[in-house]
Amino acid sequence: METHTVMGGKVHVYKRENSTCWQCSSYLEGKNRRVSTKEESLSKAKDFAEDWYLELRGKQRAGDLKSEKTFKDAAKRFKQEYEVLTEGQRNAKYIQTTKDRLRVHLIPFFGNLGLSKITPGMVQEYRLYRRENSRTGKPPAHSTMHQEIVALRQVLKTAVRQGWLQFVPDLSAPYKTSGKISHRAWFSPKEYKTLYTATRKRAQQSKGKRWQWSCEQLHDYVLFMANTGLRPDESARLEYRDVDIVDDEAIDDTILEIEVRGKRGVGFCKSMPGAVTPFKRLVERNKPKDMTERLFPITHRELLNTILDETKLKFDRDGHPRTAYSLRHTYICLRLMEGADIYQVAKNCRTSVEMIEKYYAVHLRNSIDTAAVNRMRERPARSSDNKTKKKSKTDSRK
Repeated sequence: METHTVMGGKVHVYKRENSTCWQCSSYLEGKNRRVSTKEESLSKAKDFAEDWYLELRGKQRAGDLKSEKTFKDAAKRFKQEYEVLTEGQRNAKYIQTTKDRLRVHLIPFFGNLGLSKITPGMVQEYRLYRRENSRTGKPPAHSTMHQEIVALRQVLKTAVRQGWLQFVPDLSAPYKTSGKISHRAWFSPKEYKTLYTATRKRAQQSKGKRWQWSCEQLHDYVLFMANTGLRPDESARLEYRDVDIVDDEAIDDTILEIEVRGKRGVGFCKSMPGAVTPFKRLVERNKPKDMTERLFPITHRELLNTILDETKLKFDRDGHPRTAYSLRHTYICLRLMEGADIYQVAKNCRTSVEMIEKYYAVHLRNSIDTAAVNRMRERPARSSDNKTKKKSKTDSRK
């Protein structure tokens, strides 16, 4: 890091790696104070640093130089209270991921800044910094940046609660337009048949081999997920005691009633009849000694990806990758295509009607009412027709 001094060594002017602007710092009132000169020229940066230092000395004499809390102080307080405030409503992994974002990205950039210095312009500089200094050489994904800004906002809200900051600044990205709505990657009926045919074939070919259990488990997993609409994390928590085989009078068929534990808490799901046979095979294959055992004790991500690659189903036509979550999307889309009530589908999938309309229904041609779209208003009769009618009336009078 290139460093220079001015004002007899009381002010340091330096440039960070991969940065075009010079920074300056000085130690006053027991605190190291830093600011960006926003200058690329060293001479101009030195002039800025001198003016900035003299301004600080003037505030010091007037008693206006107050030491405010830094972002690092607010982040420390946030980490202390975050787990307590969530009261178990957040997954432990999510809490740890938020702390990691602070430690790896946010604190190194904002750590020594006073809370009042975190302005919308500084947040935009952070976005540019993350884009230009990615470890992988690729800019962070939109969802990654969104989660980092969420963590930043949570820390600033903590500072507001503590009285260290008056209000949270506007953290929204400038020039942002309404985002493009893209559908969730799913399997069309033909693609879904290709998938379960491939998993069944793989299970049959693995007879007598050491990976037979994994192939058979994956085949039943695909059928089970596409006929229940469970999220992958919900299926990972599923125990044998959570599933009951019942005869449903409404459809006069056998289904599964499932007690689901996931990110929305405890909910319930009624499966399609196609989930019953895979569940029976799971019971017969694994012979659970305790009903608290998991239906799917391990994930089969690599095997699923291998089959998706072999069948050329890993990506949909828009380039969206398909994962185990796509089986849930498939369940929702197939139900809507069959004319199921959207409210009941949302209730059974433990989500909202708004989410289904936004990400699923708008992309299904079956959800469009042809009669309503192609409705034609009756047109008035032509003038020639009116003359004919008038003439016929005159003739009738005669």
